Amino acid sequence: MNIIVIFDIDGVVRDVSGSYRRAIADTVENFTQGEYRPTPIDIDKLKSEGIWNNDWEASQELIYRYFEAQGQSREQLGLDYKNIVAFFQARYRGTDPENFTGYICDEPLLLSPSYLEQLTLAGIAWGFFSGATRGSANYVLQGRLGLQSPVLIAMEDAPGKPDPTGLFATVRLLEDGIDKSSSIVYVGDTVADMYTVEKARQRLLQPEKTWIGVGVLPPHVQETTTRRDAYAETLRQAGAAIVLHNVQELTPAKILELI
Repeated sequence: MNIIVIFDIDGVVRDVSGSYRRAIADTVENFTQGEYRPTPIDIDKLKSEGIWNNDWEASQELIYRYFEAQGQSREQLGLDYKNIVAFFQARYRGTDPENFTGYICDEPLLLSPSYLEQLTLAGIAWGFFSGATRGSANYVLQGRLGLQSPVLIAMEDAPGKPDPTGLFATVRLLEDGIDKSSSIVYVGDTVADMYTVEKARQRLLQPEKTWIGVGVLPPHVQETTTRRDAYAETLRQAGAAIVLHNVQELTPAKILELI
């Protein structure tokens, strides 16, 4: 039996509480004329619905909901999605088209290259499936972790989660040349990640494949015990087989326990 571990990136490989999530708050605040800045709990509540993995769309949805609460319809607002994306990217990526200069530059890393080497030494194949843009994903995978041509399916390559198409594509890349009987572990920090595993299981009714969702608590929810425990329970209810405080707790031995 071959084992494949696929990682989400945001909240798993890097801490995005001060970058992507900060950019969401900045964007919503800007497009509500300073009247509403969503809190981290507001953003988590939206993402717990399982369909707002794309942070540009999440920003737009929070703007819509603010104005709906003020009695305005979505049709009245005339929001320009391209303007929302441009504003968000200026905050997250920065305004220099040639280099990253925004919030992305300050993201703490949540795993080390030596952790991935442990998986390789244990004969476990690994790769990445993320809703981040390919440029943003490679900035952390290649630029900061120093990985050489890692297997990656990014935003441009597949529909957004919880659609499992991108997960299937990542598996195909990692299965190339090996026995197709495999256990696939997808590691993510959101409800959408866990839903993706469940949809993969439902769509591909193949007895030779085992699909396992592993939840990781992003750093921003671990500030209080109450919030940490509530977030962990949300991931379990969404299908996580286990919930970890940090991705590096998913050791080869732990993976074997899950299979």
